[in-house]
This record gives sequence, C-alpha cells and structure tokens, in this order.
Amino acid sequence: MATMATKRDYYEVLSVERTADGKVIADSYRKLAIKYHPDKNPGNEEATLRFKEAAEAFEVLHDPDKRARYDRYGHAGVDGGSAQFNDINDIFSAFGDIFGGGAFGDFFGSGRSGRSSRRVRKGADIGCTVTLSLFEAARGVTKTVELERHEHCKTCSGSGAKPGTKKQQCTYCGGRGQVVQSSGMFRVQTTCPVCHGEGKVVKDACTKCRGQGIVAKRVKREVVIPAGIDHQMRMRLAGEGEPSPDGGPPGDAYVLIEVKEHSLFQREGQHLVCRIPISFAQAALGANIEVPTLDGPEHLDIPAGTQPGDIFKMRGRGMPDPRHRGKGDLLVQISIDVPKSLTPREEELLRELAAEENNNVSPHRKSFFEKLKDYFVSEE
Repeated sequence: MATMATKRDYYEVLSVERTADGKVIADSYRKLAIKYHPDKNPGNEEATLRFKEAAEAFEVLHDPDKRARYDRYGHAGVDGGSAQFNDINDIFSAFGDIFGGGAFGDFFGSGRSGRSSRRVRKGADIGCTVTLSLFEAARGVTKTVELERHEHCKTCSGSGAKPGTKKQQCTYCGGRGQVVQSSGMFRVQTTCPVCHGEGKVVKDACTKCRGQGIVAKRVKREVVIPAGIDHQMRMRLAGEGEPSPDGGPPGDAYVLIEVKEHSLFQREGQHLVCRIPISFAQAALGANIEVPTLDGPEHLDIPAGTQPGDIFKMRGRGMPDPRHRGKGDLLVQISIDVPKSLTPREEELLRELAAEENNNVSPHRKSFFEKLKDYFVSEE
C-alpha cells in the first residue's frame, strides 16, 4: 500500500461525496471490490493494490468514529487506527458479510463468524397433463388428476433418522453447512458435500424412507377447468408440489391442458372456423343452409353469388374467453361441392347453361352401352 504522503483521499477512492451516507459508501465499495477482485484480474498487481486501497477506505468511512476523525484531521487522524490489509484473506474476513448471500457472498467467505446463513428453499414444482374435448373446453369441466410426488415420512416425521434417534452434527464442516477451501491468498466458500448445507447428518437411518425423510406418494386432486381454456395453457395448483428440503414451503403442481382436435371445428383463439360445402346452384342462387354450432344446428342465409372461400360470421357462437366475459365468433367458410357424377337430367341442364353462357365445355361422352348400341345399329 502507498505511504501516507501519497495516499489518495478516501472519498476519492470510493468515488463518493463527502456527504454520502453509509449505504452509498457500501454500494460503491461493493462495485469496486467486484471490479478489482484478484480472481477477475489474475496477475494484475495494480488491480490488487486498488482492491486493498478500496478496502482501507471503506474500513475508515463506514465507521462513524473513524470517519469523524478522518474528516477533521485527514489521514493523520486515523494513522495507526485503520486496518492494514496485507493479505486478501484479511479483507474477506473483515468485510465478506456486506456482500450478503449471493455469488460474491460465497466467494468472499462467511464473514467474521465463519458461518453462512442458509436460505430456506421452496420445494420443486411438478406437472401432469389433462386432455379435453373441444366441448369440455368450451363449457368448462371438473377433472380428477393424479400427482406423483413425495411427502414427508410419517415414521420419522421427515427427519430421516430412525425413531428414537436424532440427526448428528456433521463432522466434515463442523455443523456450519459450509466449507472453505484456501489456495494461496484466495479462499472459496462452498456448500458442504456431506450434509449438503444442513450442518447435520443421519447416522441411524429410518427404515421406511432409508434416511431420505421423504417417501413417494400418488395423490388425486380435483381441478376446476374454466370454460374457454385453450390448448397448451397451464393451471397452477398451489402447494401441491414436492416438499421443501429444508423446511420451506412446498412447490406447486402445474396442469398442462391439451385440447383434442375436432372433426368439424378448427380453433383460432376464441374463434371457431367451420368449412361448409354447398352446391353450385346454392352459391349462385342463394340458399338457407344448416350449420353446426357448439350449441346445436342453426340456420344461415347464403346470399346469391357467394364465391368459394367467402366467410360468414356468426357472432357469439365461438369459444368463451376464460379471462373475460363474452365469446368469440363462428366463422363459416364456404367451399363449392362439385359432384363427381351427374344424372342425365342434371347434365342436360348444365349443358344448356353452358350453351347460354357460350362456354366451351367437354363434349358429351357416351357410356359403354350407348357405344355398344351404336355399334349394332351401324352393322345393320
């Protein structure tokens, strides 16, 4: 570290105003410590010096008494009273706790006490699938689902230890749940691989759960599915997931909805599309046709001159919206049904129409029996 004569102003080191409060000073120090951390700057002596300089400045300015002396007398007011950080581990031990429980908190170590507080975790989420018909999705339905999950073992009350015994302190980490690995001037704190951060281990395992504290179980739950739910939507069953490994809240169960395809209706959001074939005569002259809907058949007027692909909207005949009131529409798309065979009378009429329109059409094709009759007549 530089001598007192060449030391920079501590406020300048931390890039804060002289009126900055404790939170601003701590936040600035965190940023500098991350920026100049030796692990991020391997072999960079200048970064190491900046790292130590920032720690020395913070050590003075975060202490109200030392800060007051520094503000009045400068470096001379704290000379000999401020910490001398000759080793990076000294900084970790002194200030590691201001980095909290995040990634840097683990890296900087566990603070003065050597302990790291364990954060309670939520249990894992689970899932299942429910398949619905289009009509069930349109009207809403109650379904029973089966969930495969774990529950706390009743024999050992979830401890994993044989009834009458208790978990014992982990000898590997000394009950701290964390272990510190040192390499030269650096040290890294990680979760204990033996007790997985709990600080305790099972010596005599429960025979029912084999020391796990949980047992597999299949449960049934009723799910009220709202009208209008769509394919691939998910419903959450709060608290129906896996139990927490360390006393936290259980996870959730998510029900994935699958809606089967319908033979007549194609869904597009809250709208339904139904393709209806009509004859050429109905399209040209107009007609009143019967259209299927989710509530039964209804009649629809087709105006004269309807073209293939024309769409007619039947309002409110689609799917309900599960989030809002109202329903989508039924979109009736028209196609022209061309017959593959005609009666003699139908062919005659169509040829008269073609002649009236002066259209070129294929000539009349004689049937096999007509050709056979003409053959015998010509032989006579």
